[in-house]
Amino acid sequence: MVLNTEKLKRLAWVVGLALVLFGVSSANAADTDDSGSFLSSLKNVANPSTVPATGDQNPYGVAFVSHGRGLLKTGSILVSNFNNGMNQQGTGTTIVQIDKHDNQSVFFQGKMGLGLTTALGLLPQNLVIVGNVPTTDGTSDTVMPGSLLIVSPKGVLVETLTSSTLLDGPWDLAVQANGNSALVFVSNVLSGTVTRLKISVNKGTPTVTGMVQIASGYLHKTDPNAVVIGPTGLVFDSSKGLLYVASTGDNKIFSIANAASTTADNGMGTLVYSDPAHLHGPLALAIAPNGDLLTSNGDAVNPDPKHNSEIVEFTPSGSFVDELQVNSAADGAFGIAVSNGELAAADDNTNTLHIFVDADRDTGGKTGGMGMMGM
Repeated sequence: MVLNTEKLKRLAWVVGLALVLFGVSSANAADTDDSGSFLSSLKNVANPSTVPATGDQNPYGVAFVSHGRGLLKTGSILVSNFNNGMNQQGTGTTIVQIDKHDNQSVFFQGKMGLGLTTALGLLPQNLVIVGNVPTTDGTSDTVMPGSLLIVSPKGVLVETLTSSTLLDGPWDLAVQANGNSALVFVSNVLSGTVTRLKISVNKGTPTVTGMVQIASGYLHKTDPNAVVIGPTGLVFDSSKGLLYVASTGDNKIFSIANAASTTADNGMGTLVYSDPAHLHGPLALAIAPNGDLLTSNGDAVNPDPKHNSEIVEFTPSGSFVDELQVNSAADGAFGIAVSNGELAAADDNTNTLHIFVDADRDTGGKTGGMGMMGM
């Protein structure tokens, strides 16, 4: 039997009505309408360890390397560690590199007790920038403001950026590069603010040419379990001039207009997404290839045991799209990054990096642990 369009519409309406009458909505039945969902297209193809020989744990920041230079390899992924080998928070010193064959190596090892954060990215000329929020004993009682470290492609520290007012616990960052200069947006977990830096690079030497606070007012506090809670994930949409901010403590996502040019403090900006059913302490942010936004739930705020350690996909207009679980236990999801349609997500419960590729592109012959990257 062939049904025409009108008959199909009436049939769908009847089925929907029946679901409502029996107490089940179509949305609850599947928990999402994943048509057009980026997360629903993904397949987990690799889970390499992020623990180096030093034993550092708690992977936080994640960043893709688009072009190799020095120790950096094209298509590899950098991961920063927050804890040391004794699992003391705020004491990790290493950035590890996962190459396209899932091989791990140490790209950078700093001094004792750094506490490298989610603030990890690449500047022009392959300089790596990473935030640190250190403690002396792994507890929130000894947390310190930290700094931004700039590392050469050979893994050598070349600059340390500090500011008593504008860099107060660099917890995450977003980089918008343009030639040999870049805008770097930094969330400050200890002051609840966002700072924009302008950095130029000349023959491998970085110079800060501007620094201004562009947002403030986000909930921030120390926490005995999480060490600190405050604004975390940042992602910049250059086509709209919007900087999205994941405020973990507020359990909401905001946007700052004209983020690349404003010299004013825009407060918390505009509320983009408030969804207690799906947001459980949003941390890192990323933009999916379909234009949706992604955030990782750290479960330190508004936890839901039925939805632990999930990455949530939502539209820029604030509608829930889909979710993907990184770990069945709480507190596992943290840093995320997207490149060439692939998603890399840190799991600080298992100290691994989950690498996801489009299932339609993964034919079972995974190339170098990174699916069909760049094809």
